[in-house]
Amino acid sequence: MRTTLDLPEDLIEEAMRLTHADTKTDVIKIALENLVQKEKIKGLKKYFGKADLDIDLDRIRDRPT
Repeated sequence: MRTTLDLPEDLIEEAMRLTHADTKTDVIKIALENLVQKEKIKGLKKYFGKADLDIDLDRIRDRPT
C-alpha cells in the first residue's frame, strides 16, 4: 500500500541506523511489527495471575520425583 507520511527525518535516520534497515520502508515495517508485538504482549499481561494452570513441571520434564 502506498501512503504519504510526514515524518521527522532525524527520527527516521536514527531508527535506520539502530535497526540497520536499508530503506525507509524497511524501518517503518520494523517499527510497525514491534508496535504490534508490544501491544499483543500488553494484552496478554492482563491475564497474569488470573489463571490457575496447575502444572507439574517435574512430570512434564520427565524428572524423577
